[in-house]
Amino acid sequence: MTLQYGTDEWEQEYQAVVAEKSKSPPPYIYFTPEWVALFEKAIRMDEIYKEAAKDWEGSVVLHVEPDPERGLEFDLYVFMDLWHGECRSVRIVPESAGLAGDFIISGSLDRWTQVGKRELDAVKGMMQGKLKLKGDLPTIVRAVRAAQRLTDISAEVGGKFPPDLPSDEIPEFRHINNELAERFLGIKAATPAV
Repeated sequence: MTLQYGTDEWEQEYQAVVAEKSKSPPPYIYFTPEWVALFEKAIRMDEIYKEAAKDWEGSVVLHVEPDPERGLEFDLYVFMDLWHGECRSVRIVPESAGLAGDFIISGSLDRWTQVGKRELDAVKGMMQGKLKLKGDLPTIVRAVRAAQRLTDISAEVGGKFPPDLPSDEIPEFRHINNELAERFLGIKAATPAV
């Protein structure tokens, strides 16, 4: 059964999944609900981010492009509700909600891995076309300290990067994604869950 995004039921069920998956200790695989929850918590606690983003207004969406060979068979949208240094929430959301974000940054799993490993600065990646931005680049550039701090927080949270997963862990990553897709995103999984 697919839950309706934006409802209390969706949020309660999503939090229940996060709680269950977070029973295992980190490191978590990047862009899974438990990793996203840890990222959210780290942003909320980060005083450097709060100061750097005190003038920021708008949602930021990290769009991860599909990579079926690595266990991601659909577009994944991580919606960050950010306002004046506060992180209201970070959630994996359905495509319709992801596309409604104020700023949408799109990239492949490989590009997001480079960002997470600090091999690619996200703002420079947007300026170089390595990451695609839907939204006003000058606004992002004016908030470069906040954007860089989000990248740093992501790296500090750490985790397992999907492109680096050994082949025997990819089916589990696919299973996590397929479960998420069907229950919370309204997407019928192309590959049956394991």
